[in-house]
Amino acid sequence: MKEVFKELIVESQTQEFEVGFPRALEIAMNTRLIVSVIGARRSGKTTYLFQLIQKLKKSGVPRKNILFINFEDERLKVDVSQLDSLLQAYNELYPEVNWQEVHLFFDEIQNVEGWERFVRRVYDTKTRHIYISGSNAKLLSTEIATSLRGRSLSYTVYPFSFLEYLNALKVPVFFKTQQEKSRMIHHTESYMQQGGFAETLFLDQPTRVKLLQEYFNVMMFRDIVERYQISNINVLRFFIKKIFAGVTVPFSVNKVYNDLKSMGYKTSNNNLYEYLEHCQAVFLTQSIDKFDYSEIKQAKSEKKLYAIDTGFLSAIDFPASKNWGKLFENMVFMEFNKIGKKLTYFKTRYECDFILEEEGEFYPIQVSYRLTESETRKREFRGLIEACKTLGVQEGTVITLDQYEIVELNGYKINIVPFYAYFLK
Repeated sequence: MKEVFKELIVESQTQEFEVGFPRALEIAMNTRLIVSVIGARRSGKTTYLFQLIQKLKKSGVPRKNILFINFEDERLKVDVSQLDSLLQAYNELYPEVNWQEVHLFFDEIQNVEGWERFVRRVYDTKTRHIYISGSNAKLLSTEIATSLRGRSLSYTVYPFSFLEYLNALKVPVFFKTQQEKSRMIHHTESYMQQGGFAETLFLDQPTRVKLLQEYFNVMMFRDIVERYQISNINVLRFFIKKIFAGVTVPFSVNKVYNDLKSMGYKTSNNNLYEYLEHCQAVFLTQSIDKFDYSEIKQAKSEKKLYAIDTGFLSAIDFPASKNWGKLFENMVFMEFNKIGKKLTYFKTRYECDFILEEEGEFYPIQVSYRLTESETRKREFRGLIEACKTLGVQEGTVITLDQYEIVELNGYKINIVPFYAYFLK
């Protein structure tokens, strides 16, 4: 195994890394803490590590002092007991190196069971410059919490945000004139339908759909079926499609269980709850709780689930590809997620899509693709005002595709703003 590691080290030392497009995420370097970068497959974690390596090189760090290993390389079939061979291989290639000045990059480290013990030992005895990445939030967070507690900083990489998407396409971020606003509306709809995975941006529609379906299959089979040893693949696939079909509304595991039972499938509620955890862990889905002042009640509430990227909804759940309202709300939710905002949803007699919490303050937000029909306005305003009353606030926001308006209703102020204006401001 040592010789394989030597081969990989030599390759990485001479490799010209593809650094892709700049990301909005800023990671503090040289913190002397273990930096973990997590996120969905193909969301840009590896490319982001390459960008960090480029920064180190530009800052004057010698190339031999940077070690990058991708643990998804098919030549690596290792368990944790063999990882010492990596250190030995590096020592033999660079016997004069000062380990305290070495920067280690371990990509998709979760493929090695027990990796955290090795990383902890290297951190304690070799170098404090360690960067790890992985596609499983639960595995990484659990292991970091137990073994690397107080020694790590964690960051999440998502598919492109709307701003990153525009920057990648070299679209100027201006919307003062009508022509500029029309351009923003066009790109909002394009982003909503195709999503933010970088490799899909410049593909034609059939190729993009095919690639997104491939991403989905890899996440389902490799990250869920293989890792968690799922035997009933048909039930898992049905379950995930039910999640995608039900984005924007509270998700009921019991209802899916009853649907499966009526179709003759054998499973259990416990299995389905485990499937839900797996989907969350590998970043296939994201969730929010129902708003409640009691954190316990909030945690026990039915979740609203969303796909990690609207491109998945378009590629996997065909009806969703024509449901602009569903795609639009999923896009808005993920945009909040990508900038680290805390959300819940509101539901009493009426519904409000999101409650944004910032520094102890609450901001009710409705999401409506179009807000032109009188019945739609009535429904959206009713839910928003109900949330305002409950929270004791005097104004709320409706995020739309392209409408600007301020409405005063029953003593409440309703700010109606386009998606692009809200998230690019």
